[in-house]
Amino acid sequence: QADLVESGGGLVQDGGSLRLSCAASRRAFTRSTMKWYRQAPGKQRELVASIALDGSANYADSVKGRFTISRDNAKNTVYLQMNSLKPEDTAVYYCYAYAVTSVEGGIEHWGKGTLVTVSS
Repeated sequence: QADLVESGGGLVQDGGSLRLSCAASRRAFTRSTMKWYRQAPGKQRELVASIALDGSANYADSVKGRFTISRDNAKNTVYLQMNSLKPEDTAVYYCYAYAVTSVEGGIEHWGKGTLVTVSS
């Protein structure tokens, strides 16, 4: 069973909204900073948003004010609420977790991605 499973992608019109979910295994979620990355066709993967264990969040400049990352620690799930979507947000969105396993480091986990397509 995969440690991270994304869902919620799809086709939406310019200006629309989507909410992505990432269901994580306990080992991938507990003590992990959770992140969303995206990769558009022909482009490098980029960090979209991250949320720490204490709930503090950071965003790429391109999505500030439009996207909101959140986590439900009881459900081992992280969300990405995406509003005011633009065609340039079209990409495969990946969930990422860095699970701290010791004082020396941790383990990275990646989901398989979910496709978001924003039509103009």
